[in-house]
Amino acid sequence: AAQNASRGSSWAGTGSRGPTTGPPAVDSVTVALWRFDEGSGGTAFDSGPYRLQGSVGLDCRPDFGRFSGARRFNRTTGSFVLVPPNPQLVPRGGFSCEAWVNVGAFGQYELTPIAGVWTEDANRRSWLFAIGGERRTGARAPLPSPGFHYAITPPGTMGRLIFAYQPEAASAPLGFQSALMLETGRWTHVAVTFDGNVVKFWINGLLDSQYASSGRIRSSDAPLLVGNYFDTRLLSTFSGTLHLDGGDPNPYYAFEGQLDELRLSSVARTSFPRVTGGR
Repeated sequence: AAQNASRGSSWAGTGSRGPTTGPPAVDSVTVALWRFDEGSGGTAFDSGPYRLQGSVGLDCRPDFGRFSGARRFNRTTGSFVLVPPNPQLVPRGGFSCEAWVNVGAFGQYELTPIAGVWTEDANRRSWLFAIGGERRTGARAPLPSPGFHYAITPPGTMGRLIFAYQPEAASAPLGFQSALMLETGRWTHVAVTFDGNVVKFWINGLLDSQYASSGRIRSSDAPLLVGNYFDTRLLSTFSGTLHLDGGDPNPYYAFEGQLDELRLSSVARTSFPRVTGGR
């Protein structure tokens, strides 16, 4: 059952209490923190305890961020950050995923990922944090959608946060969405938490909505993919850069905009930066 803490059609970044805080810190429950401050190079460094460094696609460029640098993601298959498989990417006792996002445009299809350990192989599927897209179909769509995410994105999710997870017990994946819609063209702090009983969405530090859901997230040996969704088994370093080598070249689910300060935590956090506006 859903209990919405806030109502409305869009998030304007107002009405919160307290000033904007600084960038997140690495604390005792931080699993990974990618600040995306690198000015060049093909590595996204992790400030967390496990040093889960990511490889950056050629079309994912350094840019000015909410704090220092960020990564600008574009609507191409070469725009992504890939973190190799690691058990720490699926926290077992609790879960939080948060980031600062500046959405350039909503995706044309079901969703655009912020980050996820998610594949079409149900045995390797774990969790996905994303933003709902326009869900174009028929004559409105330049290309037909592969339909990979229809089950977790009902109509009406455009601009809303989406969280899906594959339960440890055998069943279909479960999908949830925020009550409020994000705005494009401004920095917004977004987060999702799960403690094994309740999924909660947070926008700019305020609780947006919560859903009762009991269980554990299934572990996975799949990599973490940031800012895109495709079959990571087709990635190759042939010719010196990490790129897709084969398969459908169309960037159906590529995130368009900027991401900064992406953090995973091993608990369901209960507080996040509260801000009075975006920039």
